[in-house]
Amino acid sequence: MSDIIFYLLIGTGILFDLFGCIGLLRLPDVYNRLQSATKCVTLGTCCIAASLLARYGLADYGLKALLIIPLLFFTSTVAAHALARGSYKAGFPLWKNSVKDDYHDVRSIEEGKE
Repeated sequence: MSDIIFYLLIGTGILFDLFGCIGLLRLPDVYNRLQSATKCVTLGTCCIAASLLARYGLADYGLKALLIIPLLFFTSTVAAHALARGSYKAGFPLWKNSVKDDYHDVRSIEEGKE
């Protein structure tokens, strides 16, 4: 039974990683690419780590995978936010068909403080 769960999680993780890579190549601007890379690749990598946990239990590899999963969720979201914020402050333009710019008001307030 654990082999079935292992292969399902590996397959799911590979698919999410593949979709993240496709999004990284196909999406139009840095913000959309960052969103694709962060969400898909984080979920895919966590599925692969969970498959190691299902396969090996709490042995060496499983315990490392158990520690990697929450660490990956926290660090990838913080890093993506920092990259998006830095890209916006550096002046990377939004895609021409973007509907909403949530940081526009924040940026004008921050520029007034400097």
